[in-house]
Amino acid sequence: MTSAYFISIATFFATIGVADIAFIFAALTKDNTPRERLVFATRGVLIAGTILMFFGFLGNQILDLFGITIPALRTAGGVLLMLIALDMVFARQSGGTSTTNAENKESAKREDISVFPLAMPLIAGPGSISAVILLTTTAGSDVDFWLILAGLLTILVALWGTLLLAIPIQRVLGLTGLSVVSRVVGILLAALAVQFIFDGISSSGILGNLSQ
Repeated sequence: MTSAYFISIATFFATIGVADIAFIFAALTKDNTPRERLVFATRGVLIAGTILMFFGFLGNQILDLFGITIPALRTAGGVLLMLIALDMVFARQSGGTSTTNAENKESAKREDISVFPLAMPLIAGPGSISAVILLTTTAGSDVDFWLILAGLLTILVALWGTLLLAIPIQRVLGLTGLSVVSRVVGILLAALAVQFIFDGISSSGILGNLSQ
């Protein structure tokens, strides 16, 4: 039962990209005061958390609206998570958990980065939104559902603390230290993504139809 909590923590840590966001936040706020960084971090996490919770609670209704089945979501979510995992392992940036070059240029000109790019698309981006819908709609029980949301809140609180300490952490760990953490989590996420794909294909009934 508690596995849902730890799976959600690993998934959201990777899809939100805590380490990447810390580096970006440190770079964008290097000239701001500690109080301004506190305001940006708090506002950004609260806005992104609200967006992710919205998709968490209304995931089934959204799937019904577009006629998407759970097996299809499992398979598509697994593919997306695999792409994010590959980005983490090979230190690439595809936009799944980070901003594009154009978005970086626009955000550099903004005085308040809490909404853009921090809340969206950095925290509540395509990867994290897909992950929260995937995990909550496939939860095995109500207890698992709430454990998944608890895992999301845990990561958001950890992210908030990381943003406040982004500049000191960057100095202590450096690029190498954060890259090691990112690669380890990426390997675990890749295995989880494969499991999602296997479960989606298996529950779709396609294999049974092909064997007939």
